[in-house]
Amino acid sequence: MDMAAHERPSTTPDQPSGPATPPPGPGPDGPLPRLGLLARLSSQFGSRGLARRGPTLDDAARRALLLHGVEGAATILSVRSAAKNDADQEFWVRVQLADRHGYETRVRQRVHAADREWMQPGDVVCCRVDPGDHDRVALYPPAPEETSRTGVAKILADGRRARATVLAATAVAADYSGRDDPVLRLDLELHAWDEPGPWRVRVVQPVPLSAMELVDLGRHLEVAFFTVDRGESVVVDWAASREA
Repeated sequence: MDMAAHERPSTTPDQPSGPATPPPGPGPDGPLPRLGLLARLSSQFGSRGLARRGPTLDDAARRALLLHGVEGAATILSVRSAAKNDADQEFWVRVQLADRHGYETRVRQRVHAADREWMQPGDVVCCRVDPGDHDRVALYPPAPEETSRTGVAKILADGRRARATVLAATAVAADYSGRDDPVLRLDLELHAWDEPGPWRVRVVQPVPLSAMELVDLGRHLEVAFFTVDRGESVVVDWAASREA
């Protein structure tokens, strides 16, 4: 994941390739009304807004996949109970494998109560993927010291600091209902005083409801990071961004 500071990541199909599209101009009778981002989340990404990919795996198939599947990482975008039995969970996840760009799919599986705390929106968990069908995915939480929550806290505490400009903000939580913090995919351009030039990253993380106005195009955010990469070590510091 670590990259030398002079090795800037090149633009890929999974990254923004140009400047953000400017917001629409005023209408003939004055400024156009701006649909709130929360309303757009609910209307665009309700439970009917995305295809229900990803088969339900029985216990035998999941055990086989855990033994023989390709190892990867998955960012949990949304989660809900898949049936009356709360142990059956339905996840919308973004999967990252070493040999391909990240992709999103739905995973249905049984989760032990002790593991659910570490498999919430914004968490990064381990996964095994069927090499012949990348929508067949088995999720499992990493060791507690390796969870994304620990990583986020460590980056915020020990990471270097940069100023980020918002290039795009896209909702990715499939079942956002307005009760929890929405999960957004943020395209950012970072500037750090000790780096020779800006670089672009993409991060997927929950955005506190109180900070939703900070993700408009062109707004500036305070971020922490460990190294120049595509966003793997970047975390938005929402408290510092509100004070800036």
